Amino acid sequence: MASGIVFDIKRYALHDGPGIRVVVHFKGCPLSCWWCHNPESQSPAPQLLYRGERCVACDICVGACANGAIVTSGGTMFTDPAKCRQNGKCADVCPSGAREICGARLGVGDVMTEILKERIFFDQSGGGVTLSGGEPLCQPEFAAALLAECKRYGIHTAVDTSGFVAPEVLLGIIPVTDLFLYDIKHMNPEKHMEYTGVDNDMILSNMLRLGERGAVINARMPFIPGVNTDDENMRATGDFLAGARGVTRLNLLPYHSAAEDKHDRWGMEYRLRGAAHPPTENSLRRAAEIVEALGVSAVIGG
Repeated sequence: MASGIVFDIKRYALHDGPGIRVVVHFKGCPLSCWWCHNPESQSPAPQLLYRGERCVACDICVGACANGAIVTSGGTMFTDPAKCRQNGKCADVCPSGAREICGARLGVGDVMTEILKERIFFDQSGGGVTLSGGEPLCQPEFAAALLAECKRYGIHTAVDTSGFVAPEVLLGIIPVTDLFLYDIKHMNPEKHMEYTGVDNDMILSNMLRLGERGAVINARMPFIPGVNTDDENMRATGDFLAGARGVTRLNLLPYHSAAEDKHDRWGMEYRLRGAAHPPTENSLRRAAEIVEALGVSAVIGG
């Protein structure tokens, strides 16, 4: 059966579709959003992540690395990326959890074993399985096979997607996807390019294609002051969604800065640091009113 790179399987999730869900997080994403909540998901391959604050400088990892990639200088550990083979030997022996391999290749059967442990919660709550990421459709064969297997067991399926994928990939999973959780980050193509690294033409076109094929779509917007919360963008968003078939609602997801810690932990740049803050209740209500005046249901939060 198909296999792919997964970096997390989250149980008892409550904000990724209806009911209680299992969320399978795929590695790899074509976007590089400034506010990314899972920066460790962007690379498609398993990668070594290092938490320097946990390191006790015991040097056990130095001996475990057959490639000589790890050196100690002044009590600080350094890893030479040119020598590191990302095989996880150093993480296996690290006593403090300072080293971790993010991502592992799993087969559909491996993931289903974990999913089926939670089936009683699906049945009781009307929940199911959500594929997320990263961008799950960066691994299209694995995603399609996992969705099909879930449907074989009668499990509700959802796909959390940026929409920045080949149309044939997106349309191809409609028969095995009950709900698309579809990100709308900005309506202005230049701003979208600035904040995510890609423009939004394919994203918007793909949403229209999904609706025309009968897909059920829940649009979701990360609501970030200074980025996309102005009245002009909200009106443009409402106009677009009002003309798209299959859209059940728009969820306004209030920005928070919790991702800063993840970026710091893994030594990644957080580009919104100091430039954004959580939205006020008034700004969220105003945005919801603008969208609803255009005929689109708006929900604050997940």
